[in-house]
Amino acid sequence: MTKISILGCGWLGLPLAKALLQNNFLVSGSTTSEDKLKVLDQQGIKPFLIALSENKTTGNVTDFLENSEILIIDIPPKLRGSENENFVSKIRNIIPFIEKSVVTKVLFISSTSVYNDTATLVTEDTIPQPDTESGKQLLETEELLQTNINFKTTIVRFGGLIGKDRHPVKFLAGRANLANPEAPINLIHQEDCIGIIQKIIITNAWNETFNAVAPFHPSREKYYTQKAVDLNLPLPKFTSFTTSVGKIILGDRVETVLKYTFAKPNL
Repeated sequence: MTKISILGCGWLGLPLAKALLQNNFLVSGSTTSEDKLKVLDQQGIKPFLIALSENKTTGNVTDFLENSEILIIDIPPKLRGSENENFVSKIRNIIPFIEKSVVTKVLFISSTSVYNDTATLVTEDTIPQPDTESGKQLLETEELLQTNINFKTTIVRFGGLIGKDRHPVKFLAGRANLANPEAPINLIHQEDCIGIIQKIIITNAWNETFNAVAPFHPSREKYYTQKAVDLNLPLPKFTSFTTSVGKIILGDRVETVLKYTFAKPNL
Protein backbone atom coordinates (compact mmCIF):
# COMPACT_ATOMS: atom_id res chain seq x y z
CA MET A 1 0.00 0.00 0.00
CA THR A 2 1.28 3.44 -0.93
CA LYS A 3 1.83 5.77 1.99
CA ILE A 4 1.11 9.49 1.72
CA SER A 5 1.99 12.25 4.19
CA ILE A 6 -0.21 15.36 4.28
CA LEU A 7 1.42 18.44 5.75
CA GLY A 8 -1.57 20.42 6.97
CA CYS A 9 -4.77 18.53 7.81
CA GLY A 10 -7.05 21.54 7.83
CA TRP A 11 -10.22 22.44 5.89
CA LEU A 12 -9.01 20.61 2.78
CA GLY A 13 -6.30 18.32 4.13
CA LEU A 14 -8.48 16.42 6.61
CA PRO A 15 -11.27 15.38 4.19
CA LEU A 16 -8.58 14.66 1.60
CA ALA A 17 -6.91 12.29 4.07
CA LYS A 18 -10.24 10.55 4.70
CA ALA A 19 -10.80 10.11 0.96
CA LEU A 20 -7.31 8.67 0.47
CA LEU A 21 -7.86 6.19 3.30
CA GLN A 22 -11.07 5.04 1.61
CA ASN A 23 -9.00 4.37 -1.52
CA ASN A 24 -6.60 2.13 0.39
CA PHE A 25 -3.71 4.55 0.89
CA LEU A 26 -1.88 4.75 4.20
CA VAL A 27 -1.93 8.33 5.47
CA SER A 28 0.11 10.34 7.96
CA GLY A 29 -1.19 13.80 8.72
CA SER A 30 0.15 16.84 10.50
CA THR A 31 -1.53 19.49 12.61
CA THR A 32 -0.36 22.41 14.71
CA SER A 33 -3.05 21.77 17.33
CA GLU A 34 -2.60 19.20 20.08
CA ASP A 35 -6.38 18.90 20.39
CA LYS A 36 -6.61 17.77 16.77
CA LEU A 37 -4.20 14.85 17.19
CA LYS A 38 -6.99 12.72 18.63
CA VAL A 39 -9.30 13.70 15.78
CA LEU A 40 -6.77 12.51 13.20
CA ASP A 41 -6.10 9.30 15.09
CA GLN A 42 -9.80 8.48 15.34
CA GLN A 43 -10.07 8.77 11.55
CA GLY A 44 -7.26 6.28 10.98
CA ILE A 45 -4.72 8.98 10.11
CA LYS A 46 -1.34 8.65 11.83
CA PRO A 47 -1.12 12.01 13.64
CA PHE A 48 1.89 14.28 14.04
CA LEU A 49 2.25 17.66 15.75
CA ILE A 50 4.39 19.71 13.36
CA ALA A 51 4.82 23.47 13.10
CA LEU A 52 6.81 25.33 10.48
CA SER A 53 8.28 28.77 11.08
CA GLU A 54 10.73 30.99 9.24
CA ASN A 55 13.62 29.88 11.45
CA LYS A 56 12.88 26.28 12.37
CA THR A 57 10.64 23.27 12.01
CA THR A 58 9.32 21.71 15.22
CA GLY A 59 7.96 18.20 15.55
CA ASN A 60 9.06 14.77 14.42
CA VAL A 61 9.23 15.40 10.67
CA THR A 62 11.45 12.37 10.08
CA ASP A 63 8.83 9.95 11.43
CA PHE A 64 6.07 11.92 9.69
CA LEU A 65 7.73 11.25 6.32
CA GLU A 66 8.92 7.73 7.11
CA ASN A 67 8.05 5.25 4.32
CA SER A 68 5.98 7.86 2.47
CA GLU A 69 6.31 7.95 -1.30
CA ILE A 70 4.22 11.12 -1.65
CA LEU A 71 4.12 14.37 0.35
CA ILE A 72 1.19 16.76 -0.03
CA ILE A 73 1.92 20.29 1.21
CA ASP A 74 -1.30 22.07 2.09
CA ILE A 75 -0.42 25.01 4.31
CA PRO A 76 -1.39 28.48 3.04
CA PRO A 77 0.70 31.60 3.65
CA LYS A 78 -0.36 33.72 6.63
CA LEU A 79 -0.02 37.25 5.34
CA ARG A 80 -3.16 39.02 6.49
CA GLY A 81 -3.50 41.62 9.21
CA SER A 82 -0.73 41.45 11.78
CA GLU A 83 0.39 38.04 10.50
CA ASN A 84 3.21 38.60 8.05
CA GLU A 85 5.49 35.63 7.60
CA ASN A 86 8.12 34.52 5.14
CA PHE A 87 6.29 31.53 3.71
CA VAL A 88 9.15 30.63 1.36
CA SER A 89 11.52 30.23 4.31
CA LYS A 90 9.03 27.95 6.06
CA ILE A 91 8.97 25.57 3.10
CA ARG A 92 12.72 25.87 2.54
CA ASN A 93 13.28 24.66 6.11
CA ILE A 94 11.43 21.41 5.51
CA ILE A 95 13.14 20.54 2.22
CA PRO A 96 16.20 18.91 3.89
CA PHE A 97 13.81 16.53 5.67
CA ILE A 98 12.20 15.62 2.33
CA GLU A 99 15.59 15.06 0.73
CA LYS A 100 16.63 12.66 3.51
CA SER A 101 13.36 10.71 3.30
CA VAL A 102 12.10 8.20 0.74
CA VAL A 103 9.61 10.76 -0.64
CA THR A 104 9.93 10.88 -4.43
CA LYS A 105 6.86 12.99 -5.28
CA VAL A 106 5.59 16.27 -3.85
CA LEU A 107 2.21 17.83 -4.51
CA PHE A 108 2.08 21.50 -3.58
CA ILE A 109 -1.26 23.23 -3.10
CA SER A 110 -0.91 26.71 -4.58
CA SER A 111 -3.38 29.35 -5.74
CA THR A 112 -4.47 31.23 -8.83
CA SER A 113 -3.31 34.37 -6.98
CA VAL A 114 0.02 33.81 -8.76
CA TYR A 115 -1.71 35.46 -11.77
CA ASN A 116 -2.61 39.14 -11.77
CA ASP A 117 -5.89 40.59 -13.03
CA THR A 118 -4.56 42.24 -16.19
CA ALA A 119 -4.86 39.10 -18.32
CA THR A 120 -8.30 38.12 -19.62
CA LEU A 121 -7.91 34.39 -20.27
CA VAL A 122 -5.37 32.54 -18.15
CA THR A 123 -3.94 29.09 -18.85
CA GLU A 124 -0.95 27.23 -17.42
CA ASP A 125 1.09 28.78 -20.25
CA THR A 126 0.34 32.28 -18.96
CA ILE A 127 3.42 33.73 -17.26
CA PRO A 128 2.50 34.38 -13.61
CA GLN A 129 2.93 37.99 -12.51
CA PRO A 130 1.48 38.11 -8.99
CA ASP A 131 0.50 41.51 -7.60
CA THR A 132 -0.10 40.38 -4.01
CA GLU A 133 2.45 39.34 -1.41
CA SER A 134 0.72 35.98 -1.00
CA GLY A 135 0.86 35.34 -4.74
CA LYS A 136 4.53 36.33 -4.92
CA GLN A 137 5.52 33.98 -2.10
CA LEU A 138 3.47 31.12 -3.50
CA LEU A 139 5.13 31.49 -6.90
CA GLU A 140 8.59 31.56 -5.34
CA THR A 141 7.72 28.45 -3.34
CA GLU A 142 6.51 26.68 -6.48
CA GLU A 143 9.83 27.39 -8.17
CA LEU A 144 11.77 26.31 -5.08
CA LEU A 145 10.10 22.91 -5.13
CA GLN A 146 10.00 22.37 -8.88
CA THR A 147 13.71 23.04 -9.32
CA ASN A 148 14.73 20.49 -6.68
CA ILE A 149 16.13 17.42 -8.43
CA ASN A 150 15.58 15.10 -5.46
CA PHE A 151 11.85 14.70 -6.05
CA LYS A 152 9.18 15.36 -8.66
CA THR A 153 6.80 18.21 -7.91
CA THR A 154 3.32 18.85 -9.24
CA ILE A 155 1.67 22.21 -8.57
CA VAL A 156 -2.10 22.62 -8.23
CA ARG A 157 -3.30 26.21 -8.39
CA PHE A 158 -6.78 26.27 -6.89
CA GLY A 159 -9.25 29.07 -7.41
CA GLY A 160 -11.39 30.34 -4.55
CA LEU A 161 -12.34 27.45 -2.28
CA ILE A 162 -15.95 26.75 -1.44
CA GLY A 163 -17.77 23.93 0.34
CA LYS A 164 -20.74 23.12 2.56
CA ASP A 165 -19.41 25.27 5.40
CA ARG A 166 -17.45 27.78 3.35
CA HIS A 167 -18.70 30.31 0.81
CA PRO A 168 -17.57 33.89 0.15
CA VAL A 169 -21.18 35.09 -0.21
CA LYS A 170 -21.49 34.81 3.58
CA PHE A 171 -18.80 37.46 3.88
CA LEU A 172 -20.23 39.65 1.11
CA ALA A 173 -23.91 39.45 2.11
CA GLY A 174 -25.40 42.82 3.02
CA ARG A 175 -22.24 44.76 2.20
CA ALA A 176 -22.35 47.83 0.00
CA ASN A 177 -20.03 49.42 -2.57
CA LEU A 178 -18.43 46.12 -3.57
CA ALA A 179 -15.98 46.53 -6.43
CA ASN A 180 -15.60 44.60 -9.69
CA PRO A 181 -19.24 43.69 -10.35
CA GLU A 182 -18.45 42.45 -13.88
CA ALA A 183 -15.31 40.51 -12.96
CA PRO A 184 -15.72 36.75 -13.52
CA ILE A 185 -15.66 34.30 -10.64
CA ASN A 186 -12.96 31.61 -10.42
CA LEU A 187 -14.07 29.14 -7.76
CA ILE A 188 -13.79 25.42 -7.05
CA HIS A 189 -15.70 23.15 -4.71
CA GLN A 190 -13.92 21.15 -2.02
CA GLU A 191 -15.23 17.92 -3.53
CA ASP A 192 -13.48 18.70 -6.83
CA CYS A 193 -10.27 19.74 -5.04
CA ILE A 194 -10.13 16.28 -3.48
CA GLY A 195 -11.07 14.57 -6.74
CA ILE A 196 -8.35 16.36 -8.72
CA ILE A 197 -5.65 15.61 -6.15
CA GLN A 198 -6.60 11.94 -6.14
CA LYS A 199 -6.59 11.89 -9.95
CA ILE A 200 -3.04 13.30 -10.00
CA ILE A 201 -1.91 10.56 -7.64
CA ILE A 202 -3.70 7.73 -9.41
CA THR A 203 -2.52 8.77 -12.90
CA ASN A 204 1.05 9.60 -11.78
CA ALA A 205 0.79 13.12 -13.18
CA TRP A 206 4.06 14.44 -11.75
CA ASN A 207 6.25 17.37 -12.81
CA GLU A 208 3.07 19.12 -13.92
CA THR A 209 1.21 22.35 -13.19
CA PHE A 210 -2.59 22.49 -13.15
CA ASN A 211 -5.02 25.38 -12.81
CA ALA A 212 -7.94 23.90 -10.88
CA VAL A 213 -11.04 26.06 -11.31
CA ALA A 214 -14.60 25.05 -12.13
CA PRO A 215 -15.60 25.83 -15.76
CA PHE A 216 -18.18 28.38 -14.60
CA HIS A 217 -17.46 32.10 -14.78
CA PRO A 218 -20.51 34.37 -14.36
CA SER A 219 -19.91 37.90 -13.11
CA ARG A 220 -19.38 38.52 -9.41
CA GLU A 221 -22.57 40.57 -9.18
CA LYS A 222 -24.75 37.99 -10.92
CA TYR A 223 -23.31 35.00 -9.05
CA TYR A 224 -23.19 36.40 -5.52
CA THR A 225 -26.59 38.08 -5.81
CA GLN A 226 -28.18 34.79 -6.82
CA LYS A 227 -26.32 32.89 -4.08
CA ALA A 228 -27.56 35.38 -1.49
CA VAL A 229 -31.11 34.76 -2.71
CA ASP A 230 -30.62 30.98 -2.61
CA LEU A 231 -29.29 31.11 0.97
CA ASN A 232 -31.80 33.74 2.15
CA LEU A 233 -29.03 36.23 2.94
CA PRO A 234 -29.04 40.03 2.59
CA LEU A 235 -28.14 40.97 -0.97
CA PRO A 236 -24.64 42.30 -1.64
CA LYS A 237 -24.57 45.69 -3.38
CA PHE A 238 -21.97 46.35 -6.04
CA THR A 239 -20.72 49.66 -7.37
CA SER A 240 -20.02 50.45 -11.01
CA PHE A 241 -18.14 53.70 -10.35
CA THR A 242 -14.86 52.00 -11.25
CA THR A 243 -14.03 49.73 -14.16
CA SER A 244 -14.22 46.04 -13.34
CA VAL A 245 -10.97 44.11 -13.64
CA GLY A 246 -10.62 40.37 -13.52
CA LYS A 247 -9.50 37.24 -15.27
CA ILE A 248 -10.96 33.93 -16.35
CA ILE A 249 -8.84 31.01 -15.20
CA LEU A 250 -9.09 28.14 -17.66
CA GLY A 251 -8.63 24.72 -16.07
CA ASP A 252 -8.83 22.76 -19.31
CA ARG A 253 -5.71 20.67 -18.56
CA VAL A 254 -7.47 19.14 -15.57
CA GLU A 255 -10.04 17.74 -17.98
CA THR A 256 -7.79 16.92 -20.94
CA VAL A 257 -4.65 15.63 -19.20
CA LEU A 258 -6.14 14.13 -16.06
CA LYS A 259 -9.42 13.16 -17.76
CA TYR A 260 -11.17 14.59 -14.73
CA THR A 261 -14.89 15.38 -14.79
CA PHE A 262 -16.01 18.10 -12.38
CA ALA A 263 -18.52 16.95 -9.78
CA LYS A 264 -19.62 20.55 -9.12
CA PRO A 265 -19.17 22.35 -12.46
CA ASN A 266 -21.82 25.03 -11.82
CA LEU A 267 -21.16 25.68 -8.11
